[in-house]
Amino acid sequence: MRPVLLFDVMDTLVYNPFNAEIPDFFGLTVGQLLAEKQPDAWPKFEMGLIDQAEYMRTYFSDRRTFDHAAFLEVVKQAYRWIDGTESLLQELRGRGFEIHAFSNYPIWYQTIEAKLKLSRYLNWTFVSCRTGIRKPDVRAYQAATEQLNCAPENCLFIDDNASNCDAAESIGMRAILFSGSAKLRDELTVGGLIWGDGVKRGGTFL
Repeated sequence: MRPVLLFDVMDTLVYNPFNAEIPDFFGLTVGQLLAEKQPDAWPKFEMGLIDQAEYMRTYFSDRRTFDHAAFLEVVKQAYRWIDGTESLLQELRGRGFEIHAFSNYPIWYQTIEAKLKLSRYLNWTFVSCRTGIRKPDVRAYQAATEQLNCAPENCLFIDDNASNCDAAESIGMRAILFSGSAKLRDELTVGGLIWGDGVKRGGTFL
């Protein structure tokens, strides 16, 4: 049986603007921005507990103001495929694999979709702003397997965050820690996903 593929999005498939563009917009380093941001605003935004207007209003702990439209444009322009990931998804989709996004992200995933059209290759099934649960909460993984009607061992989870991979493995999923598309391709090839028949043998998908 071929596994169902669950892909993280940010820093796995799509470049994350928080790496450079967002701090640059405010003239801060990443460390400075983290120190000055309201710490719980982003998790709330990711889980759909607050809307975009409230997120912007509460972005900084000191409630300073900034140009929201300019900020959102910087974020939009920064979104791009991580090298090699689009062609890999295209190949996997072409071979008939079922692929779902499994992402901690707010409604900005719609901006990513409008720009990059990830839906050509995957379904935006598990996005935290829609599910209300963020990784690595094990409930997010359990809910995914229940919705897919798929046993955990028949899911393959790919994420750049080790704690998220650990959580997936804790419920019986196989997980791959993403560190680049070339390495991921090698791992999938060794496991037989790309060139094999997709049958699971001895704990490995072949």
